Amino acid sequence: MGNAGSMDSQQTDFRAHNVPLKLPMPEPGELEERFAIVLNAMNLPPDKARLLRQYDNEKKWELICDQERFQVKNPPHTYIQKLKGYLDPAVTRKKFRRRVQESTQVLRELEISLRTNHIGWVREFLNEENRGLDVLVEYLSFAQYAVTFDFESVESTVESSVDKSKPWSRSIEDLHRGSNLPSPVGNSVSRSGRHSALRLVSLPEYLQFKCHQSCSSPCCLWSSFSLHTDDEASNRKISYNTLPSRRTLKNSRLVSKKDDVHVCIMCLRAIMNYQYGFNMVMSHPHAVNEIALSLNNKNPRTKALVLELLAAVCLVRGGHEIILSAFDNFKEVCGEKQRFEKLMEHFRNEDNNIDFMVASMQFINIVVHSVEDMNFRVHLQYEFTKLGLDEYLDKLKHTESDKLQVQIQAYLDNVFDVGALLEDAETKNAALERVEELEENISHLSEKLQDTENEAMSKIVELEKQLMQRNKELDVVREIYKDANTQVHTLRKMVKEKEEAIQRQSTLEKKIHELEKQGTIKIQKKGDGDIAILPVVASGTLSTGSEVAVGNFVGPAMGVASSGPLPPPPPPLPPSSDTPEAAVKIKKPIKTKFRMPVFNWVALKPNQINGTVFNEIDDERILEDLNVDEFEEIFKTKAQGPAIDLSSSKQKITQKGSNKVTLLEANRAKNLAITLRKAGKTADEICKAIHVFDLKTLPVDFVECLMRFLPTENEVKVFRLYERERKPLENLSDEDRFMMQFSKIERLMQKMTIMAFIGNFAESIQMLTPQLHSIIAASVSIKSSQKLKKILEIILALGNYMNSSKRGAVYGFKLQSLDLLLDTKSTDRKQTLLHYISNVVKEKYHQVSLFYNELHYVEKAAAVSLENVLLDVKELQRGMDLTKREYTMHDHNTLLKEFILNNEGKLKKLQDDAKIAQDAFDDVVKYFGENPKTTPPSVFFPVFVRFVKAYKQAEEENELRKKQEQALMEKLLEQEALMEQQDPKSPSHKSKRQQQELIAELRRRQVKDNRHVYEGKDGAIEDIITALKKNNITKFPNVHSRVRISSSTPVVEDTQS
Repeated sequence: MGNAGSMDSQQTDFRAHNVPLKLPMPEPGELEERFAIVLNAMNLPPDKARLLRQYDNEKKWELICDQERFQVKNPPHTYIQKLKGYLDPAVTRKKFRRRVQESTQVLRELEISLRTNHIGWVREFLNEENRGLDVLVEYLSFAQYAVTFDFESVESTVESSVDKSKPWSRSIEDLHRGSNLPSPVGNSVSRSGRHSALRLVSLPEYLQFKCHQSCSSPCCLWSSFSLHTDDEASNRKISYNTLPSRRTLKNSRLVSKKDDVHVCIMCLRAIMNYQYGFNMVMSHPHAVNEIALSLNNKNPRTKALVLELLAAVCLVRGGHEIILSAFDNFKEVCGEKQRFEKLMEHFRNEDNNIDFMVASMQFINIVVHSVEDMNFRVHLQYEFTKLGLDEYLDKLKHTESDKLQVQIQAYLDNVFDVGALLEDAETKNAALERVEELEENISHLSEKLQDTENEAMSKIVELEKQLMQRNKELDVVREIYKDANTQVHTLRKMVKEKEEAIQRQSTLEKKIHELEKQGTIKIQKKGDGDIAILPVVASGTLSTGSEVAVGNFVGPAMGVASSGPLPPPPPPLPPSSDTPEAAVKIKKPIKTKFRMPVFNWVALKPNQINGTVFNEIDDERILEDLNVDEFEEIFKTKAQGPAIDLSSSKQKITQKGSNKVTLLEANRAKNLAITLRKAGKTADEICKAIHVFDLKTLPVDFVECLMRFLPTENEVKVFRLYERERKPLENLSDEDRFMMQFSKIERLMQKMTIMAFIGNFAESIQMLTPQLHSIIAASVSIKSSQKLKKILEIILALGNYMNSSKRGAVYGFKLQSLDLLLDTKSTDRKQTLLHYISNVVKEKYHQVSLFYNELHYVEKAAAVSLENVLLDVKELQRGMDLTKREYTMHDHNTLLKEFILNNEGKLKKLQDDAKIAQDAFDDVVKYFGENPKTTPPSVFFPVFVRFVKAYKQAEEENELRKKQEQALMEKLLEQEALMEQQDPKSPSHKSKRQQQELIAELRRRQVKDNRHVYEGKDGAIEDIITALKKNNITKFPNVHSRVRISSSTPVVEDTQS
């Protein structure tokens, strides 16, 4: 494709070819096979190949014929042999003139082949056998010799050719001074003598020598190549003198007059457009160097091409370092005092070639500002500042070229002003301090706001509770009033009956007086004021039995009573304090320095020493007189360490653990030991604190940890068995002794539970109360909000308007329908039904636009699980009941008494709040047509939270859209007024307007942050260069992030908007 002609040495017309006639279509099977071969050769992306496979057979056959018509007629080695022929130093000048006439055409054909042939052809050109890249780079270097050496005036004699007054001669001599090679030139050496003295070496060998030299003349331009072995050089059959001979320079001059350098760069660009070729060029030690050295070419078009290619490489991962290395080589070879000196010189002198200036400015912008390291960017920027770039750009700021103006503006936008940055940093520090201060103030204000909200919520709850209480009282009053008539009737009846009883009593009193007058009875007054009625007998004596009988006859209406019962027996005498048992003194255990042997005596119980000799002796006084240290030293058990200091309770006992008996499971004992060490208390202190519920001695956290070690039933049995067997407790480990003592506490589980309950009660109340209050406040505010009711009314009206023609009108809707307002969009898809409702409310019902201000604590209520809160309240009630039962058993415990007195009211208030919260929530849920059983607070309240949030966002978006429309309208009016004032056909006005539009477009692209990332695949370089020409790569952020991938594929990115 693109080189269909013959490459025979006698026929140099590469463009002549015959178009074959169209052949008949083969069988479908053969057609598909040949079509598959053509697709593979075209190296298309999968999507393009998939599109071609959808063609019918006719189109497929046409494609096959087209491909075969332009199939490759010349293999890569044909071009390579031609290029090597131009590099042969043994060719005479006459023959070289004849050959060089076709060099440019060969290179053009090669560039077309590299660009259009399938990837297999390019790989063959670059493989180890052909080494096309090496040959192409060597030819590029050869084509640039004439640019390096000016020998217009040195063609007459050898002497003049080495005249030190000529720059190229001085350069050759300077190179020769630092080497051990034979002198290639000399004043006394004739042409024939010089040629016989020159040693023939391979071109890479010559370049190896050349790379170690430093050229002092700015005109001395030498390229650097890879250093090959002698075997490689002999295989390539290319050899040159150690320095360019006169013939080589003349031949190069013939080449330099043509476009060979330009076309060579285009060939390299075509190779780099393939991933495989790009990697080869990047890994080649001197290919990029030669491309950079091509900037010395006199053709501005070639220099612009080179800068575009180098700028594209800069944007490849790792490419920036390669480009800087190439310019370091450029500086050394060309004798620059500063890097980029020649580039700036060309930039200033080529002011009549806009394309080159645009390419130069674009390259400078990319090479300086595409670096990640900010310090390095400043360094590169200062390099160009020292070369006078800033002053020159100031002169170019009024250029008429829009493209150049865009590149200059891009560079200026990317420039780092270190002084301004320092000033900004200082300002930023002051601002940060101010921000920190404001954040601290906001934190304090937030705390105050939280406290205020809690107080307000508590007041709202109290008012709600009072209202509910008043309603209950009203109902009670109505019930009392309803029963009033019945009670009055009953009282009247009772009064009537009482009057009748009084009348009967009066009658009885009259009868008693009559009997007294008759002497039948006798009324006797007692000392306590009672009256006894005694019957009178004939003997004149009173009968005791009769007196009691008659006395009992007297009714209560008389106000008299019979004699009372006998007095109770006297109380028993108090226990005597002189009993022997009361005099028994409880003895304290004795702590010894050493572990003593056990004296197996049979001890008497305290109640058994009464009346014995032991009741009269004091053994403790005896111990004060004895030398107990000597006693311990004599009778201590074996294998014990030194004595411990009794005054230091923290000193560690040095007995070995192997002597201890462990009844607990190993891990459980280990964890218990860790827990006990954290407490820092002895077993006696812990058990005593549990007995009296002392939470000051045992923190609630330790109690909760200790509850994990409550002894199991099996452990209790093991400890009891150990005690029944009367084994020594000293043999047990500390953990086992603690557990044995721990398990002896009565009702241990209940006591530990009560301690945990008491310790956590205040925190539980503090945590549950705000949650209940938020439920109450949110429920009441939602139910009582008239503005929210109006919003729902608007939504119902618009919904019925939209649906009535299809589904009919409805009378209400579920709350979940509020979420669907955002799903219903307008015809242009620019706004939703909620946006429209927001507009309607703002225009027609402005008084309800802030309806969400009436909904209090909805977000807090949405985060509450009412079911869990009610369960926690019940748990608190169970804990309080357990505490009360324990107190009834130990009413002497003041701690339990104080806790119950101080917190029972709080729990009652919390239970009331829980009942109110449940009732209020049920009411509001039913009020909005939902089921309280299936709609918990975590479902009900978030509906309003989402609706309010979406409504506020819709309001903001509506406001923003109105501002944008207003700004656009003002801009259009300004443009119309400007067009009326100025002649739109004026060229200067048109140019200025285009320039402003370009700069505005540039700034818009700089604002955007979405970047196109060029992956390292075939065609990446062309994509970058195309983007560069379109001015799509201009802005580089402060932190330039490059895409990193694991493969070796180069990744190229730009900031295209």
